Amino acid sequence: MNLPVEPPILPMLAKRIDELPIGTEWVYEPKWDGFRTLIFRDGNELLIQSRDEKALNRYFPELIDPLLEQLPNKCVLDGEIVISRNGALDFDALQLRIHPAASRVKLLSEQTPASIVFFDLLAEDNHDWREKVFSERREKLEIILAAAKSPIHITPATDDLALAQDWFRRFEGAGFDGVIAKAKDNIYESDKRTMFKVKHERDCDCVVAGFRWYRKGDRPAIGSLLLGLYDDSGVLQHIGVCGSFPLAKRYELVEFLKPYRQNAVADHPWKGAFEEEAGDGNSSRRPGGQSRWSQGKDLSWEPIRLELVAEVAYEHMQSGRFRHMAQFRRWRFDKKPEDCTYEQLEIVPPEELKAIFPENR
Repeated sequence: MNLPVEPPILPMLAKRIDELPIGTEWVYEPKWDGFRTLIFRDGNELLIQSRDEKALNRYFPELIDPLLEQLPNKCVLDGEIVISRNGALDFDALQLRIHPAASRVKLLSEQTPASIVFFDLLAEDNHDWREKVFSERREKLEIILAAAKSPIHITPATDDLALAQDWFRRFEGAGFDGVIAKAKDNIYESDKRTMFKVKHERDCDCVVAGFRWYRKGDRPAIGSLLLGLYDDSGVLQHIGVCGSFPLAKRYELVEFLKPYRQNAVADHPWKGAFEEEAGDGNSSRRPGGQSRWSQGKDLSWEPIRLELVAEVAYEHMQSGRFRHMAQFRRWRFDKKPEDCTYEQLEIVPPEELKAIFPENR
C-alpha cells in the first residue's frame, strides 16, 4: 500500500469518566458495541485491521466488496464492525465470526451479515488528516460517505447535550455501551486516550462460588472471584467474575476465603466443571472451560461453599452473563445466597436500532 498513513497503527482511545462534559466545544456520539477497526484502502488493496493490529479480512468477507465500491480510492477510516439483529446489536454473533474454518465464516456471513459504522477519518487521497481538528475530519467524513448505503454507515453525532443524554438512556437496550465525547479541536492521536466515554453501570448481588489465583504475586493471592446467579429453575449459573483488586486486598482475601474452601467440592453445583476443568460444551454457564476466546489462559479455579454474597458493579449483561469484568463493591452478609437471582436485574427495553441505524438488518 502507498498511503499517507500506513498500517499497522493503533486507533485513538477513550478515557472513562462519570458524566458527559458540557459545552459547545464537544461532539457526542453513541458508543457502538462491536469490533473496533481501521480500514486502509489503496485502489484494489484493502485491509480491515483490528484494534490489536491483526487483519480481519477473512472473518468479514461480506464487507470487502461494499468497502471497495463505496470508499474513496485511497483512504484510511476509523470505525466499528457490528452485527444488528432484531433491533439490537448482537455482540455474541459478532464473536462467533472469529472462527478458524473458512466454511463456517462464509455461512455466518450469509446468516448474520455484519455492518461497519465509521466515525473518524485519518487519510484521504494523498492527504494525512490526523493533524486536522475533529470538526474538520467529521465534515470531510460526511462528504465522502454522503452516498453510503448498508452495510456502510456513518455514526450519528451531535453537539446537543440533551440529545446525547437521551441516547444514553434510550439505546442501552439496543446494545449500546454508552456515549463518546470528542473535543471539536482534537487532532487524531493514535493509542492515546484523548476522547471520553460514559458507560452504563448497575449493581448486582451475586453468589461467590469460587476464585482464581493471582499469577503475579510473590506469595498466594486472589486474582478474581467467580460469580453466580440462580435461574428460574433454581440452578446456579456462572455469570462472570469480579476482580481488579489492589494487591493488599488480594492477600487479605486469601485468609478471608480460607474457611469457605473447606468441604467446598462435595455439594458444589459446579463440581463437574471443577473436576473436569475442560468443561463439557456448556462452558458458557460453567467456569474453567477452554475456548477460542481464552487464548490459552489458565482458567483453573477453586470452589468455595455457597455462603457468601458480593455486591458488584457491572456495565452490561448479554445472554445472561457480564460482558466485562465486574467490580467488587462490598460483601452483603445480610443477604442469603439463594436470594441472588436474575429477577433483581433491571431490564432495559430494546429501543429500535433503526432510530439511529436506519437500515437495520
